[in-house]
Amino acid sequence: MRSNKEIVMSGIRPTGFLHLGNYFGAIRNYVRMQDDFECYFMVADLHSLTTHPDTSSLKSTVYRVLAENIACGLDPDKVALYCQSHIYETGELYLYLNMLAYKGELEKTATFKEKIRLQPENINAGLLTYPVLQAADILIHRAKYVPVGKDQEQHLEMARTFANRFNHRYGEVFPEPMAFNYSMDLVKVPSLNGSGKMSKSENQMATLYLADEDEVIRKKVMKTKTDEGPKEMNAKMPDYIENIFLLMKLVSNGEIIQKYRSDYETCTIRYGDMKKQLAEDMVLFISPIRKKVKELLSDEKYLQKVMEQGAEKARNSAEVTIRAVREVMGLNYFS
Repeated sequence: MRSNKEIVMSGIRPTGFLHLGNYFGAIRNYVRMQDDFECYFMVADLHSLTTHPDTSSLKSTVYRVLAENIACGLDPDKVALYCQSHIYETGELYLYLNMLAYKGELEKTATFKEKIRLQPENINAGLLTYPVLQAADILIHRAKYVPVGKDQEQHLEMARTFANRFNHRYGEVFPEPMAFNYSMDLVKVPSLNGSGKMSKSENQMATLYLADEDEVIRKKVMKTKTDEGPKEMNAKMPDYIENIFLLMKLVSNGEIIQKYRSDYETCTIRYGDMKKQLAEDMVLFISPIRKKVKELLSDEKYLQKVMEQGAEKARNSAEVTIRAVREVMGLNYFS
């Protein structure tokens, strides 16, 4: 798949249904990138094993993530859309990079600290070395850009560290991967309860999933937190009300948003009407994606073809890198 375009790599774990935050925070950018860059987008099934060791539903969730990405606009003919476990070279690079990663620095990562808080009975080595495998996922394609959110910036910094250590010890192979998004202000989609952002696993009633049926969407939106309304003209807007406007900004017409802002400023806003408007706009946005996902999931042979096609593209890239790695490390004994 190698071209003259700069390389982008990113991945998503198959540990739950994709939601509105995934779409506006990541997938929308992926769709834009597919025409401008050489893109490798991965379903991170191996990463999921660190927190979800039960693999009984893994196949169905991997298929769902593939279908949801395609339904949102990713074209498997333009990008490498593949499954992490199908790229065996990544595991080899992961091993080499582990020799350059130190226990102390891995224990200090924010995500490791958070995971051991959430799963104190399952603090496995894969959890500790998660950033190393993530670095291998990126470096195996010698990616220049990685679209990431704020919560992954520390891992990307570690990928740069491992790339530099490898280059310094053995020879120049890897570029330093950099964070990239089309907007400097990454979209953070607030949860419906006004606390934090939408999540795959936490507080499902506060998250709008791309698989939600129309009535479920309406029910969730109508439960969003409001108050009795402003008591004076041009009053400061509480965070939970601002969140409703942020959600409207994602899917609603600009004139409609301005109407409700004017109503708020003049103390005439009717939150019930506003939430009904938001609910219907969310239905109009999500329902075509949901229907397309169902259509794709009914065609397992097509999804298998997508995985095979994506794996072939990704392996072609990975093989070139791993040959260069072995060469500079002195592991190429037959040349």
